[in-house]
Amino acid sequence: MKMDITPLTHAAIASAVQAITGYFTGDWTTGAALACIWFIAREHTQAEYRWIERFGKGLRANMPQWGGFDYRVWNAASALDFIAPIMACAGIYYIQGTI
Repeated sequence: MKMDITPLTHAAIASAVQAITGYFTGDWTTGAALACIWFIAREHTQAEYRWIERFGKGLRANMPQWGGFDYRVWNAASALDFIAPIMACAGIYYIQGTI
């Protein structure tokens, strides 16, 4: 069975964005926000596409505004794809603040 490592890669990318932004600007919060919002928006967009495919007959015009929030198009893997970057950035922010 193949293991899905996308949550780990998303966490690594978000951590790198946070570290680079924090190092050059001194603002670790902005780096975390930039990285995490990117992955949250990405996963929400993918949920919208799943909704269109499953319930909208393949047409974006058929999707209601709440389509991307519909729990039926979310699964554990898609939730982890944005939770992992949030947890990684929160951990880095906490560790950086205690040093």
